Parts: sequence; C-alpha cells; structure tokens
Amino acid sequence: MSPSLAQDGLPVPQRYGAILTIALGITMAVLDGAIANVALPTISRELNASPAESVWIVNAYQIAIIVSLLSLSFLGDMLGYRRVYQVGLAMFIATSLFCALSSSLTMLTFARVLQGFGGAALMSVNTALIRIIYPQRYLGRGMAINSLIVAVSTAAGPTVAAAILSVASWKWLFLINIPLGLIALWFALRYLPDNTQKTKSQKFDIPSAIMNALFFGLLISALSGFSQGLSHLLVAGEVIALIIVGWFFIRRQLSMPIPLLPVDLLRIPIFSLSLGTSVCSFCAQMLAMVSLPFFLQNVLGRDEVATGLLLTPWPLATMVLAPIAGRLIERFHAGLLGGIGLAVFAAGLFLLAMLPSQPQDWDIIWRMVLCGAGFGLFQSPNNHTIITSAPGNRSGGASGMLGTARLLGQSMGAALVALLFNLFGDNGTHASLLLAGAFSSIAAIISLSRMTQDRATR
Repeated sequence: MSPSLAQDGLPVPQRYGAILTIALGITMAVLDGAIANVALPTISRELNASPAESVWIVNAYQIAIIVSLLSLSFLGDMLGYRRVYQVGLAMFIATSLFCALSSSLTMLTFARVLQGFGGAALMSVNTALIRIIYPQRYLGRGMAINSLIVAVSTAAGPTVAAAILSVASWKWLFLINIPLGLIALWFALRYLPDNTQKTKSQKFDIPSAIMNALFFGLLISALSGFSQGLSHLLVAGEVIALIIVGWFFIRRQLSMPIPLLPVDLLRIPIFSLSLGTSVCSFCAQMLAMVSLPFFLQNVLGRDEVATGLLLTPWPLATMVLAPIAGRLIERFHAGLLGGIGLAVFAAGLFLLAMLPSQPQDWDIIWRMVLCGAGFGLFQSPNNHTIITSAPGNRSGGASGMLGTARLLGQSMGAALVALLFNLFGDNGTHASLLLAGAFSSIAAIISLSRMTQDRATR
C-alpha cells in the first residue's frame, strides 16, 4: 500500500526512506550507462566479438533509454510515478541478471536494450517523485541530492568499473545491481508516495510513442555516424528521415491537449531556457570528460590509475557544491546561481585548454576543481527550475524532458569528441575543451537571461 502523502511533502522518516530509494535507483541506472566502457575489451575477447561490434553493448543501453524516456514519463503522469518507478526497478534487477548470464554478444546486446528500458523508467520519474517527496520550501535540497547523484555517478563510472574488474569478472558489473536493486525495491514498496494529480483522462498515444522513438533514435544515430566518418549518403538519409518523422511528430503533438513530447511546457519561457542550459552544460561536460583521458594518457603519459585520480577532483567538487546550491536556491534566483556556476565552469574549461606542455599534477587538479564546483553550483538550481515551472500534474513530463536534455547533451558531447579527434588528431582534446568552454559560456548567458522571467514557485 502506498504511504500517505502529506499536503506538502512526506514527513520524516518516510522522506528519508523515499529519497534513499531514488538515490539507489538512479545511481544504478546512471552508472550502468558508463560502467561497461572500461570492460569492453575484456567482454569482446570473452564473447569473440570485434571491438567495433562490442560498442553496441554501450550504445544499446543509451539508445533504449533515450527513445523510451518521454513515453515512460507520460505513463508516470497517467498511472503514477510510484508505479512506473517500482516496475522499472524490478525490470532493472531482472535484466541485470540477464546481462550477467549472457553467453554471446547478441544475447548481451538484447539484455542491455531491456535493461535500458528499466533504467529509463527510473530516470523518467525520479525528479517528479522528488517534487512530491520534499516540502516546497526544501525542494531545492532534494534537487541538489539528485543532481549530485547523477553528476557523481556519471563521472565515477570508469573508476567503479576498474575497481570491480580488478577483483572480479565483468559479469559482476551487472550482478552487483541485484542486491542493491532488491534493497531499493524494498524501500520503494515501503516509502515511495503516489502522485495525487494524474492525467487519467488522457490516453497513451501509441503512434506518438513510435514517432518519439524513431525521432530520437535517428537523431543519435545521425550524430554518431557523422562524428565517426560513416558514409555521407547514409548520414544524409538518416537526417532526411529525421526531418520527415520530426515534422509529423511535432504536428501530432501540437494537436493533442496533453502531448507525449511536452511542447506545451516548452511554451513556458523559463522552462525552455532552463532546458537549453541543461543541454549545453552536459554537452560541455562530456566534451571534457571523454577527451581528457586521451590527453592524460596519450600525451602526458599517465597510466590508467593516475588518470582516474586526476579526474576525481571534478566529481568531488560537485559533491561539495551541489548541496550548497540546493540551499542557496531558497534565497537566490536560479538564473543568477546558474549563470555564476556556468561562468566558473567555463573558466575551468578554458584554463584546462591552456595547460602548459608539461603540467604538474596540481596544475590539472585545481582546474578540475574549478570545473566541478561550477557545474555543481549550476545543476541543482537549474533542475529545480525545470521541475517547478511545470504544473503539478505535468511533473512526469518535466522530469522526462530533464532526463532527455541530459542524455541529448551527453550524446552530442561524445559525438563531437569523436569528430574533433578525427579532424585534429592529438590536438582533439584541446579543441574539445575550447568548444566545451564555448558551450558553457553560451549556457551562462542563457541562464542569466532567466532573471527577467518570474521565479518558478508552482
């Protein structure tokens, strides 16, 4: 039975149990997006697959998430965020076991697709749940915890994977999810609240879901194909198909009272501006985090352990600043906090691009701290604004758009790194950092422009 929901957030200790559920679920879902990267060489050898084929172990998971995220967030608005989250957890646990038992690349890729759908269910409603878990006056703190988990899990994925692989088989990258998932499921059944405002009058539109999957799938495929130098004819075909599907998709959404792609929410200026800053910031983050290991290892000659340690100050700084930002949102405008954070983030990125030819470890560390601190100061207030600027019964749609913006930004960033390395060779990291700084600077300007909008209080 669902715990009773207070008029303004859950009472303690139910609140702590509910937020722990969110933390465990999102940690697993985000980590599994990056954790398999480190194990790809080992997995490809054991499953007799080529390196190019083994990349689908990562791609299948990411594509499954991005094509289903908005559909699942819409179901959350219809059926309840609690139910979608619980089903997602159960599916994630079962498919993690499926991944670990896979004996061929085809089997593992299929398991990763199913695991991606489970992860999408968790990501699609997590911030919508936080909105009803926390009292309105403390919502910024809840968003800070969520931002912290996503940022640290994304950055820590390779380190966690390396630690597991140093003592166990690659199968344990997935088996570790089973005990953690069962604990999270027990908490979910006991503590998660249900949303009282549901859009039951709106039916789930299957054609919209299919067009949504095709649109985002084609978008990611075209970005990846272009950056990796695939046939121009193939990429052009994908772009043409993307435009055609997108035209029919948007037209259909505009005719619906409650669309699957929340174009109605995009008409809220502060919502659309905040989404724009989110896409730019995560694109900048991925440009840096994907390109820097190549620079540290191939140019500076650091080994894998040293590379991991030099990247660690970024998530550590984010860990410190995100909770502080969550409290500051109670006193200052999110546009101001975001603008300052993104400016600091941009400064750190440009300073990394201007590293001396033979930098000391400290030269790298303090710049990484600057990037992580700026990112942490921006992310929590921005997520708070995205969620609270939407009506209460559309929190699922807003949560889905927040996750989509993050994944879209990360996909763009990773694709741009591949493109820049193809264009500039060993100077690809330098170009990536300069472009990341430009994206962050643009996002800072957009964020500051939000100060002319009314502060979201709904």
